[in-house]
Amino acid sequence: MDNTTFSFSFELKCYPVSFIEKYELENGDKIILPPSILESLMAEEIEWPLMFQMKNDTSGRVSHCGVLEFIADEGCAYLPYWMMQNLAATEGDKISFKYKHLDKGTFVRIQPQTFDFLDITNTKAVLELKLRSFTCLSKSDSIAINYNNKIYWLNVVEVKPGNAISIVEADVNVDFIAPLMPETPKKTMTDDDNGKNFLDTESSTQN
Repeated sequence: MDNTTFSFSFELKCYPVSFIEKYELENGDKIILPPSILESLMAEEIEWPLMFQMKNDTSGRVSHCGVLEFIADEGCAYLPYWMMQNLAATEGDKISFKYKHLDKGTFVRIQPQTFDFLDITNTKAVLELKLRSFTCLSKSDSIAINYNNKIYWLNVVEVKPGNAISIVEADVNVDFIAPLMPETPKKTMTDDDNGKNFLDTESSTQN
């Protein structure tokens, strides 16, 4: 079967991963889906790891993700909180999912939202390490990187080829452009408040 033409879509209510105490998933782009989705896909000869396009039909925002497990309650999906912010989604909002074959990426241009990210020793090496927890990258997304208990927001300005890429076992050339602003609110990561202490202070820098 041609993975590029296979079509499979569904709609689920989304909730932050803190609801099932999977706080570690904030450090990447993997989500939790219900078992019925896996059962539907097992009958197909599709490419793994799985990647999905996500769309909030209310806001019109689109992104992409990988999947860690299929243990969610039926009708529900659990997403990193930063990803819900990208989609402009709140707890219980319905998100449309569509299986997506993404080409391996060759290039990504990143824009830190604040200059303090550049204060990290060997910034490029740190970013490459953190991106190992990601499956894919989408143009116009803002991803959250946790380093030394501090959250850094990075804008994905450009990817090649296309507007979304797989970065699994891909040789991706990373380019940086000047940050947006000089400072970011000082905030350490915590696991409480449904993941909101993790990101809410920084979210104002996205817009």
